[in-house]
Amino acid sequence: MRKQTSLTFTIVAALLLILPAMGQSKETKMTEKAILAGGCFWGMEELFRAQPGVTNIEVGYTGGDVKNATYQNHGNHAEAIKILFDPTKTTYRSLLEFFFQVHDPSTPNRQGNDIGASYRSAIFYVNEDQKKTAQTLIKEIDASKKWPGPVVTQVVPASDFWSAEEYHQNYLQKNPGGYTCHYVRPKWRLK
Repeated sequence: MRKQTSLTFTIVAALLLILPAMGQSKETKMTEKAILAGGCFWGMEELFRAQPGVTNIEVGYTGGDVKNATYQNHGNHAEAIKILFDPTKTTYRSLLEFFFQVHDPSTPNRQGNDIGASYRSAIFYVNEDQKKTAQTLIKEIDASKKWPGPVVTQVVPASDFWSAEEYHQNYLQKNPGGYTCHYVRPKWRLK
């Protein structure tokens, strides 16, 4: 009886170690989160989709005061993207460097034809390391004088993120050739 009890205990212990790993969802794997606003979220989503290490992108509204924000009622929220990324394949700083390449961080409340606070440039940090990384990078960008003017990007703590309506998710995948004011500016690089 002792051998059977010992064997049962060993099997149960092994299962307790193995089963949690087998049932992991993509949200529980090793990922980090970045939340960025740089104008209309359609173009931002499309460009970041192809970045190495990016595992998921969701467009939505954040940084404002309206609960359950929607496109018709998002108050002073910014259109933003929430990025999940694998930190073994890219860094938060690399994502921010790309962010500053694909939108104009020197224009307050505007990107291309889109005007208003919804289209502001903002970094919504989720921890102090992200805040420091953003602030350091902005200082380097301003010192480089490669951008059209000083960076006006807000660096603020992340708050509620309200997912945009389904028709906004993957918009440019569903509507190839649709509107975007985002593109890679090769000269807007620090290196």
